[in-house]
Amino acid sequence: MNKIKNITVIGAGTMGNGIAHVFAQNGFTVILTDINEATLAKALQTITKNAERQLAKGVITEVVKQNIFSNLSTSTEFSASVKNADLVIEAATEHKEIKLQIFKQLDEITPPHAILATNTSSISITAIAAATKRPDKVIGMHFMNPVPVMKLVEVINGYRTSAEVTQAIVALSKQLEKISCVVNDYPGFVANRILMPMINEAIYSLYEGVAGVEEIDMIMKLGMAHPMGPLQLADFIGLDVCLNIMKVLYDGFGNPKYAPCPLLVNMVTSGKWGLKTGEGFYIYTSGSKEIKPVNFKPWR
Repeated sequence: MNKIKNITVIGAGTMGNGIAHVFAQNGFTVILTDINEATLAKALQTITKNAERQLAKGVITEVVKQNIFSNLSTSTEFSASVKNADLVIEAATEHKEIKLQIFKQLDEITPPHAILATNTSSISITAIAAATKRPDKVIGMHFMNPVPVMKLVEVINGYRTSAEVTQAIVALSKQLEKISCVVNDYPGFVANRILMPMINEAIYSLYEGVAGVEEIDMIMKLGMAHPMGPLQLADFIGLDVCLNIMKVLYDGFGNPKYAPCPLLVNMVTSGKWGLKTGEGFYIYTSGSKEIKPVNFKPWR
């Protein structure tokens, strides 16, 4: 297995810029790639803000902060950004067909030795790998948000992922000062197979009028020691993402217990996706840390 040094991250959104930040911080050469220049500019602003926060807290030194930006570059040229990659991490939108198309292209233009990883939180690694001629070199690297802070990397083996590739990714995670947990490829893997039904059940509790937004979140925070209630967490993740993952679970297992709550479906359809749109289960005001719960009336 070739030494992993050159990293390309596909997608400069919340997860992509966080992944690029962590690799650059730990001495890897990183190209952050996106089709949208504005998204790349916003990503650099986010990385700068997060690095300054790390510096203020004493997590990194000024030298390390400078190294993040000397190790990191951006590109809108897909082919050029991956031609020398040892590892490509796809962090595009959570839609299966988009990911399949990306991996088909990556397989054609990356070096033969390159490992192709996806940051998907639920979509089958085996299905993604089947779009390539190197399924043994395709693996899941599911980082947690916010990437610079959270320690876990859920490493997901596809049906044909080689043991050598898995070992390389586990070792790489350690270099990033992350803790890896290796799991197998079934819908939702482990993290979201457990988390999303809990969130969905919290939404059902709201939908059925059992309790309000604040009460549901407070019970889970104070009673179960969760740092954030399930409804606020859903807003933070993105209700559109939550719905997509629930659909993956429902389609993958064919079990009605994974059916997304109708309230979640309606909120996503209406464009209320949580923090990213300014409203979900809470209302978010730009530039303010204060949030206001939405007063939902029971639907039943």
